[in-house]
Amino acid sequence: MNTITLPLANVSCMHCVNKIRDAISLLPNIQLIDIDTEQLTVSTDSSLPDLFDAITALGYQVGFHYQLPLAGLSCGRCVAKIEQALSERHDIAHFNISKHHADVSGSISEQALTNIIVELGYQVTTTSAAQHYDFTLSDLSCGKCVAKLTTALTQDNIEIITLDKNALSVITSLTADDIIAIVIATGYQAALSTDIQPTTEADTIIAPEPEPEPEPEPIIASQANVTQLLLSGLTCASCVASVEKAIKAVEGVDSVNVNLAERTALIYGQASSQAVIEAIESAGYGAEESEDDQTRRIRQQQQNQQTFKTHIRNATASLALGVPLMAWGIFGGSMVIDSTTSQISWGIIGLITLALLVTAGKDFYINSWKAFLHHRATMDTLVSLGTGAAWLFSMTVVIAPHLFPLAARHVYFEASAMIIGLITIGHALEARARSRTSKALERLIDLQPQTAIVVENGQETERPLSAVISGMVLRLKPGAKVAVDGCVIDGNSYLDESMLTGEPLAVHKKAGDYVRAGTINQQGSLLFKAEHIGSDTMLARIIQLVRQAQSSKPALARLADTISSIFVPSVMIIAIITAVAWYYFGPQPASVYMLVAATTVLIIACPCALGLATPMSVTVGVGRAAELGILIKDAEAMQQAASINTVVLDKTGTLTEGKPQVVDYKIYNALTREQLIQLAASLEQGSEHPLANAIVKSAQQQQLEIYPHSDFMTYSGLGVSGTVDQHQLLLGNAKFMVQNNITINHAEADFNFIANQGATPVYLAQNGILAGIIGISDPLRKDSLSAVKRMQKMGLKVVMLTGDSVKTAKVIADKLGITDVVAEVLPDGKAAQITLLQQQGRRVVMVGDGINDAPALALAEVGIAMGSGTDVAIESAQFTLMRHSLHGVADALELSKATLRNIKENLFGAFVYNTLGIPIAAGVLFPLTGTLLSPVIAGAAMALSSITVVSNANRLRLFKPSRQDQEK
Repeated sequence: MNTITLPLANVSCMHCVNKIRDAISLLPNIQLIDIDTEQLTVSTDSSLPDLFDAITALGYQVGFHYQLPLAGLSCGRCVAKIEQALSERHDIAHFNISKHHADVSGSISEQALTNIIVELGYQVTTTSAAQHYDFTLSDLSCGKCVAKLTTALTQDNIEIITLDKNALSVITSLTADDIIAIVIATGYQAALSTDIQPTTEADTIIAPEPEPEPEPEPIIASQANVTQLLLSGLTCASCVASVEKAIKAVEGVDSVNVNLAERTALIYGQASSQAVIEAIESAGYGAEESEDDQTRRIRQQQQNQQTFKTHIRNATASLALGVPLMAWGIFGGSMVIDSTTSQISWGIIGLITLALLVTAGKDFYINSWKAFLHHRATMDTLVSLGTGAAWLFSMTVVIAPHLFPLAARHVYFEASAMIIGLITIGHALEARARSRTSKALERLIDLQPQTAIVVENGQETERPLSAVISGMVLRLKPGAKVAVDGCVIDGNSYLDESMLTGEPLAVHKKAGDYVRAGTINQQGSLLFKAEHIGSDTMLARIIQLVRQAQSSKPALARLADTISSIFVPSVMIIAIITAVAWYYFGPQPASVYMLVAATTVLIIACPCALGLATPMSVTVGVGRAAELGILIKDAEAMQQAASINTVVLDKTGTLTEGKPQVVDYKIYNALTREQLIQLAASLEQGSEHPLANAIVKSAQQQQLEIYPHSDFMTYSGLGVSGTVDQHQLLLGNAKFMVQNNITINHAEADFNFIANQGATPVYLAQNGILAGIIGISDPLRKDSLSAVKRMQKMGLKVVMLTGDSVKTAKVIADKLGITDVVAEVLPDGKAAQITLLQQQGRRVVMVGDGINDAPALALAEVGIAMGSGTDVAIESAQFTLMRHSLHGVADALELSKATLRNIKENLFGAFVYNTLGIPIAAGVLFPLTGTLLSPVIAGAAMALSSITVVSNANRLRLFKPSRQDQEK
């Protein structure tokens, strides 16, 4: 046993001393030796944390509290090293260590604490060198902005305590002006907060779940200043790079995403559509704008159909000439110019081939000429060079055969025709396959009906959707689709919302419920009031979000983009080197071998597959996610989600229904149950807290009169106070009661009983005396248990994060089989917990729905918001679950892994194809086989590679989550 003397604070009288004495007497392995209002002396072994917790819970401060700035810590192992050393000390009660800061409480001296850290090889800077600053932020609009600012502030002399779109809290040796300068340099604004009080460890002990009740309907944040253009003339990844470069050069363009699979461009910024279109056309491509989704889809379908028909027509003409010529050569016909007759006959065939090149193959030559004028090279450049070289060589042989030895007078008109035919038919099949990639988006667009039945003055008239305005009353008949978002005012029915939420069961709708555009009425008739129309409906916003996600690029795509930007010029150089090598070092006839090898290299190296590898997979993957009720903001989030190993789940509204209700009560004075609820509801009637709403609803269900209140005050993380019917009331947690000198020791057993049932106990004090405890329970979602087990089977570490009491949280966690629980976390502490997990090397996905979840959602590698959550939470997250099921989290992670795997398969296939194809085309196997790869075979292989990539990407449309009991 060790004798320890500790200072006390906030102990003002002997009554306080006696309360501490009583609390210590209940602690095992701790013997009180002496105590007064300033210090206490105890004899203990290793129970110092219990002593600190017991005294702090009474509202007093005990021991020494140090906040030391650290230096020299470079990783989570350094942090763990200090934590291990401190955990072995009996004179340390609590500690929180980061790479830049140590927060320690106990009986240890500051010098002894400093010595421990220094002996481990780290430094403690002077306490005065580090200051705690709080700033208000502006101009941050999303989680990416938060991540960008986090990167800018990640420095050795700055420790980020909290950071979200609105606020920043740091401990740093820099000045406040230095921090503001960093924020401004990053592109945002900051101002020093003068009205925010710094928090201490004593302020972060206990609080009921401080989360707002979820809204009844999800709100998907719309993206302003986004223009979509339909593109034409794109053939490969090099074209994408050229178009993006041209668009970015337009003034007012913030960013751009060009989707080769969809042949579309999404432009973000203030630039006019006409200016962007002119820039694209000046770069040698075509563009047009279509505002309406239906018109855009029809135009895209027309383009795809026209492209397919054109390709088929050109391929037919090319193969009609090429196949007979190839058959002639294969079956023994002479293709050598050895007489005047052969000169004339092959000259006629050469002119026919030329006619074919300027008709069926004209797009290749026109596009390559445009590319040449803009100092770039594309796939069309390779095709035109290869086919053109074959035709020119053959025509030269026809016109001047005497310039070549007899063995070199071979013509290759069939190669030019066959290459054009095979590549064109490959483009046709690719276009047909590409048209299937957006089926999910098209099905969403098809959900929007074109008319609605408007009810005015008792008369029902069918009107075009464009004539419907907000506030109109609409009739929804059985079997009809909902035209706009609105609220039911009469009738009841069941609506199929599966295409929006992935939920297979029909949802009952009655007066007061929301209906969403695109959902289908199964039975019954409804009258509803239009609230959101046109582009403001949830369906329209989902369509826009899916479209933007399909056009985005994951980090993995940058590799393909970088390679594509230099790929075509590199291939042209390789072709030249190949030609020179065969001419000088190859066997006779050297000119023939030179032509075949160089042409084959040009043809086989077309980067179509490389350019399609990523966008095809992203387009199909995002569309499949939408079908499963998962909205994805960008492809980068999918790549991040594929490597997640830790899932952090908020409790209220995520694991639970988010609809708390009063389930128990205990009374300690003359009040009846009805009076207890009546007083509590009267006090809480102005609060938006979910626990407050539960109490008010309980009073309303019992038809109890709710009295007016006055002097109402809210204490964050503690409770509320006010006056009701001349009674001074306090409603909150244990710490709130202790701070206001309310005796609650006699209610401890009842508190524990309620908490052990999984409910949150809330104390009510009347005129300075404890009146009762109200137990409020938020039922678990019906599928939370199976969803948690499924995530654990996937090898994920599942953590529950809540502001509720430890006992209540532990009960809920035990029911779900969750062993990692972080409870009693105040709103600003959730992001800190995410940071702590990341420092331990975990890759975290945060799942939440409340306003106070937004910083954690933005800070995690991936944020997933429940669709029923608040707008702020949804905006901060990268994924939004439209159905109210945690299985959506597992579905999202599985689909992300499948999509990333599909992208890697496509990129691997494209890289391997070119890596092996180019050397073979150049003739590396000639010493073994004695023959060169035919340019015709190279053309077929190139077309096949593109078809393979597109077909592989479309396999994602068949993706099914591992769960077999899909919402039975």
